Amino acid sequence: MERPQARRRRLVLGVLGALAVLAFGLGAVLGDSAPPEQKRVRPAARLPLSQLLGQRLIVGFDGTAVSARLETAIRQGRVAGVVLFADNLPSRGSGRRLISRLQSLPRPRRLRAPLLVMVDQEGGQVVRIDGAPTVSAAAMGARGAAFSREQGRRTAANLGQFGVNVDLAPVLDVARADGTIAATERGFGDSAARVAATAVPFAQGLQGGGVAATAKHFPGLGAATENTDFAVQRVDLSKPELRAVDEAPYRDFIAAGGDLVMLATAIYPALSPRPAAFSRAIASAELRDRLGFEGVTITDALDTVAVRAFGDPAEAGVAAVRAGSDLLLFTELGPAEAAWRALAAKQRAGALDRTELVAAAQRILDLRRELVAGP
Repeated sequence: MERPQARRRRLVLGVLGALAVLAFGLGAVLGDSAPPEQKRVRPAARLPLSQLLGQRLIVGFDGTAVSARLETAIRQGRVAGVVLFADNLPSRGSGRRLISRLQSLPRPRRLRAPLLVMVDQEGGQVVRIDGAPTVSAAAMGARGAAFSREQGRRTAANLGQFGVNVDLAPVLDVARADGTIAATERGFGDSAARVAATAVPFAQGLQGGGVAATAKHFPGLGAATENTDFAVQRVDLSKPELRAVDEAPYRDFIAAGGDLVMLATAIYPALSPRPAAFSRAIASAELRDRLGFEGVTITDALDTVAVRAFGDPAEAGVAAVRAGSDLLLFTELGPAEAAWRALAAKQRAGALDRTELVAAAQRILDLRRELVAGP
């Protein structure tokens, strides 16, 4: 699922690395006592605290105009991108104008890469823009890998016409018969094998068309009976079952080079007493250490019923960052700003690991540089 530009970048870096080694070797032969090329300081490490924390935030807003408050946040580098909903995109023309306006706003020197512009374009009941995918995830799963891949390609073309560069799809939840994912036809199948065989090709189609794919909702929401937007959910599956079934499709997504993984806000008692997005045992140990994911993680929305039961936006933001979640998704700017202030206070008090903050921000910046800014 690797993009051509990413492959080219690695090839160029490989050549430059070889030249650097050769130059160092020649220097040693000639008695040059100068040290080899110093390790480059990555851009995220040079960001001031306000921008370093700002790269963790994705925000939503109402309507088709960019408010002065949101514009200021973008200009100051205090958000990494936006999530758009149906009311932001009432027509194709207004949607293009809105996204063009967002991307045209001046940003600090190290943050001029495209903003992340996200939508939930799953197909079926969950779409934000008319057009592809033209069917539900369940229908794609039933029709097979080739059909799903083509729907992914068409979805990328559809979103690309607006300038959307991240799709919060595909759903990798294994759709159990009594769960909300199956009831709403959001799942690609009722087995891990079926989900992996058809959802991952959809993601490949997206990313081949220049739109980043987001696998969700890790470690799996297929057994939940309600949407976490509306109710607190406990997924009472054993650790062996979660790992063998619900987490299994993520191995294929990761192996295929998937860009993002969304962390659920449900609670998985077999893994942790905390919601997944706030649990280091899940966000870091399960996803990164056990499965080997090196891309960008994003929380499910942090201003929902499931999260309010855990804490306010400030508490949720701090908990998510401490767990190892990269992007914090808020549907409104106000809660995101509260989280930003709480994170800044924690960092100034020495309660957050700056090395981890830099690493997360760098993953996000790397993703932003790979994406296009508009149609």
